[in-house]
Formats: sequence, C-alpha cells, structure tokens
Amino acid sequence: MEKYGYGADVGGTTVKIGFFTSSGELLEKWEIDTDTASGGEAILPDVAESIKGHMAKKGITAQDVLGVGVGVPGPVADGVVNGCVNLGWGVVDVEKMLSGLLGMNVKCSNDANVAALGELWMGGGKGSRQLVMITLGTGVGGGIVVDGKIVNGSHGAGGEVGHIRINDDETVPCGCGNCGCFEQYASATGLVRTAKRMLEESDAPSKLRDTELTSKNIWDLSKDGDTLAREITDSFCDSLGKGCAVIAAVVDPEIIVLGGGVSKAGQQLASGAQKAFLKYAFHGCRNTRFELARLGNDAGIYGCMYMLL
Repeated sequence: MEKYGYGADVGGTTVKIGFFTSSGELLEKWEIDTDTASGGEAILPDVAESIKGHMAKKGITAQDVLGVGVGVPGPVADGVVNGCVNLGWGVVDVEKMLSGLLGMNVKCSNDANVAALGELWMGGGKGSRQLVMITLGTGVGGGIVVDGKIVNGSHGAGGEVGHIRINDDETVPCGCGNCGCFEQYASATGLVRTAKRMLEESDAPSKLRDTELTSKNIWDLSKDGDTLAREITDSFCDSLGKGCAVIAAVVDPEIIVLGGGVSKAGQQLASGAQKAFLKYAFHGCRNTRFELARLGNDAGIYGCMYMLL
C-alpha cells in the first residue's frame, strides 16, 4: 500500500509544505505564513494544523504517513534547533514538539542541508552518494552529503561552508565577525562588493557605471561582452573555485551542486567555477564535477521528504 510523507521548509516569511508519495512524487505543495510573533511560538502549531487539515481533506490517517521532515534556518543537532534568529527561536526541540502535535514521526535538519538532500535525491546530484551543495544567495550556505547522509557535525554547524577563510588580507568583517570568509566574495552581496571595488580601481568604460549594481545586472552585462563586468564575474568564479577546492580536499565529493539566486547565471557560472576549481584543487579531487541545482525553491521540501526515507 502506498505511503505518503510531508516536507515542511520553514523560512522567515513562509513555510513551504509538500505532500509526497514514498517514491518521491510531489503530489501537492502550498505555503503558509511564518508567524514569528512571540518568539515564533505559533510556527510549529501552525504547521501541524495545516498538515492535519490536509490529511482530513485527503481522508488519510497517521498510519498512511511516514512522517514529516522539517528544514529550519539554523543549526540542528539531534532534532533540536540551537537558535534561529529570523524565526525568533532560541533552543527548540522541533522533533519532539511537532511529533507531539501530530502523533507521528518527525525529522529535522538545517534548511541548507535538506536542500542538499533534495538535490541529491531528485535534482542536480541525482544518482550520486557524495555531494556538496552550495547555495549562493545573500550569503553562502551549504550542505554536505557523505554516503547518502548529511554531515551535521557535533554542534549542528556542519556544512557552514560560507565561513571558510579564503583571504587572510581582508580587513572588512563578515557578518559572522571573522574576516576573509568565502561568502564575502562568492555571494550576491560579495559580487556587488567586488564590482564596486573594481569600478573604483579602474577607469575602463563599462555599462555598469550607468546601471544599478545588482548580481543579475552584473552577470547580464558580463554575458553581453562588457569587459569590466566579465573581469568582475571572473573574479567571482575564481573565489568560488578556490572555496570549493578547500571543501573538496576535505570531503572529495562526486558533484558540487550550485544553487541559490546567483545560480541563475547558469552555465557561465558553472563553467567558470569548474575552471577555477581545477586551478586550485588537489589532484586527487580534480574529477569533481559542477552541476546547477534543478529543483529551485522545491529542493528543501524534497530533502525534507528524503530524510524520512
């Protein structure tokens, strides 16, 4: 008999919920608002009510459901979240609390980790067992999968690849307080920061001087042949390849999957990162290949479901 499962990807604005078969078919998906008032105390009860309502509508019981996988934007160890600033949470035992509300199995992990599992299962890393997913957005997040299992670490901070130090000469602090972090160069924010610096240091003509400096605009002009824009994106890819080479020397993945908003730059990003990676990588890791994420914003709910399997 077919079993079902739910994936709930909790973000600061909305919770994405997916309803799956155990074979990985996404049957339905929807969103509910994330209520962060009063320390986020209503978030898990709201998720439970939404899932209960869906089960009633579908006429299924807890016996038909493998459980609920949950992804949250914070460090998770043994199902317990140790602080989610944008949810208002301190220490929250997500697995115990949600399981109590629903009367079923619950698994919880960091949101970047579950996105990595989703891409491993049904996305850019499908068919592999060793994978690193790097999410290139406002910051740089990551998820590391070894032998099909997420590396959470002893404090729930495994996969925090954005805070690998790649520049000892940096004097501007990262959001984490350290200087020279990977995400200061290989994020959308880092790309804009690099663009501002290079525009100031160069008097070369560029359409970037007359346009809003956004990650998308920089990549678009780079693709259109703007020389300075191309130098900026090459610098970005160089930093990305360097950080990935450090990660590969520790994990030796089959595939590095690039996701997040910056990954919309597409093949130019993937090819540039691969080329720079080969420049920096230890020879034993040079066969690692780069792929673009394929599941978009659904990677999290797919990974949440995969945790139950």
